[in-house]
Amino acid sequence: MNGKYVIVRGNRSGVFAGVLESQEGQKVVLKNVRRLWRWHGATECLQIATEGVKRPKDCRFTLTAESITLLDAIEVIPATAEAEANIKAVPVWKM
Repeated sequence: MNGKYVIVRGNRSGVFAGVLESQEGQKVVLKNVRRLWRWHGATECLQIATEGVKRPKDCRFTLTAESITLLDAIEVIPATAEAEANIKAVPVWKM
């Protein structure tokens, strides 16, 4: 799945969306990544990866970071093109 837009759920770090650069066991490196802090209009990660969210203005997704290394990945789900476009369109949540 390298080079594919994915949703990654960490055991303690949270949920992230980005381009998979590499994976070695639970160690995952993502590029152009956002943390999906809170979402509305999807029940869980699989639905987000398939459809995106239904209420983007109510979601809290961070700004896009160049890269991140997660050390606790427990789920890596390939996202559809529809979900990727939907996630990228969610307004940036920041203070």
